[in-house]
Amino acid sequence: MRLSSPSPSSLLPASRALWLGLAALGLGAALWAHGPIAQWADYHAFADQRAWLGVPNAANVLSNLSFLAVGAWALWRLSTAGTTSPSIRAWRLFGAALVGTAVGSSVYHWAPSNATLVFDRLPIAWACAALLCAFLAERVSARWCSLRALGAALAVATLSVAVWWASDGAGQGDLRLYLYVQFLPMLLVPLGLWLRLPMTATSATPANAWWTVLACYALAKLMEMADHAVFGAIAAVSGHTLKHLLAAAGAALLLRAVVRARQAGAVSSGSRR
Repeated sequence: MRLSSPSPSSLLPASRALWLGLAALGLGAALWAHGPIAQWADYHAFADQRAWLGVPNAANVLSNLSFLAVGAWALWRLSTAGTTSPSIRAWRLFGAALVGTAVGSSVYHWAPSNATLVFDRLPIAWACAALLCAFLAERVSARWCSLRALGAALAVATLSVAVWWASDGAGQGDLRLYLYVQFLPMLLVPLGLWLRLPMTATSATPANAWWTVLACYALAKLMEMADHAVFGAIAAVSGHTLKHLLAAAGAALLLRAVVRARQAGAVSSGSRR
């Protein structure tokens, strides 16, 4: 008799959530086994270095206004959302991190160097931590958005940048912990969606919004790696500028879905009273 393996949806939620922990441990083990990952030597040599109206590297600086707009909009729309949502703290933190990314990335691109790169990487790490906590709160347990959990996530995110900065100052920069913080959501979110983890509340963000932001982020990373090639091909805009715009667009689409899900959840709750 042939035995078929169980489908993801046939497993208990707790069993499915366990796979997320194993995946997180696997990613950490792989990065540890790899050894120190240094930042490449020409990291700051961006393709588009044109100035405009006195702004150096204008396209890469000004494209950060997209993060500012999205983050400010999210903070405004989520400011009146009820605190009963299991992930509301994380989403507000994500919006604040986007505003911080706009500021930090602008500072960095104004005068690219390792010193200014710290201001860029810190809010990005915070955004990744908030995003993952929001997903886990909506698909695993609301405890992932407790003050303790969010504080721990922010501490690890901050530590990841501090480790890179300290190791770089010692002559051997190591990006492993920062890469872990940045890529862990990109591993656990699609895995959790594939495992069909049940929503913990009616106001949870729908799966299609998560897939959309993952697609935007993947395209953004491709544009980042093809910075010079894109600029050489179309001249008007570089790959790195497109990276900013695609990442901001993904965040905007995700946050719009977050706001709509909360509105729908509020209507649903009101109709049951």
